[in-house]
Amino acid sequence: MSGKLAVVLLSGGLDSTTVAAIARAEGWRLLALTIDYNQRHRIELDHAARVAAALGAERHIVLPLDLTGFGGSALTADIDVPKGGVEPGIPVTYVPARNTIFLSVALGWAEAAGARDLFIGVNALDFSGYPDCRPEFIAAFEAMANTATKAGVEGERFRVHTPLMTLDKAGIIAAGQAVGAPLHLTWSCYDPTPEGTPCGLCDSCRLRAKGFAEAGVADPAL
Repeated sequence: MSGKLAVVLLSGGLDSTTVAAIARAEGWRLLALTIDYNQRHRIELDHAARVAAALGAERHIVLPLDLTGFGGSALTADIDVPKGGVEPGIPVTYVPARNTIFLSVALGWAEAAGARDLFIGVNALDFSGYPDCRPEFIAAFEAMANTATKAGVEGERFRVHTPLMTLDKAGIIAAGQAVGAPLHLTWSCYDPTPEGTPCGLCDSCRLRAKGFAEAGVADPAL
């Protein structure tokens, strides 16, 4: 097949789905990686599988990596998910070092598979609150990748692509629509109801709703 391979971190949410669709539109062959870290919102794993299939990923690995033993987050421990509105600062839904861990796993698969490009959906809306969504973190990880791998030290440089870095949620939705991202298959809620529907009140639900409202389009997943 034509095109180069790229490993895309795919959670099943708006951001990672849009990034995967952008990579496909740019001609990349997709290796989709989803981490099953025993997150509270495990329903997103099903959505990730549907997105990977819709985008024609050559492989989709769902890798078990249970982070509940570490805890430290409302997504991996018995800590309530905040429902009172988005607050400044690093939220309790931050999972310690999550993007560092996930990108490291993606790097390992990329080197083994012969891919030298990684895609991740970090963006401007997140990096004010999540330290592992900042441009400085991505630059530091890319430097590490090219120092700590056989491919890197032999001159096959790795690149970490962050096409959403300067976009807010409305911009991400517009970008997703422009490349035919299957946004109707995505999931965002951190704390699903027992019936498997979005809670509508957690930060992720609020940011999703605000993004679609500002983009002037209806949420196709509702």
